[in-house]
Amino acid sequence: MPMSKSNRKIDVLDTQISISRIAEEDFISLTDIARHRDTDRSDDLIRNWVRNRNTLEFLGI
Repeated sequence: MPMSKSNRKIDVLDTQISISRIAEEDFISLTDIARHRDTDRSDDLIRNWVRNRNTLEFLGI
């Protein structure tokens, strides 16, 4: 069965955030959210978030 993929955007605090639906699962773009906070360092924001102990515990659940 082929995986279906669809994309849409929502507006949050005057920022467009991409949402992709792949095989009945929704994925929100962390990059779009990070760009809202700091367009020049969005990669660093995501990198630090992924290293955060609370994030690791949440992902482990």
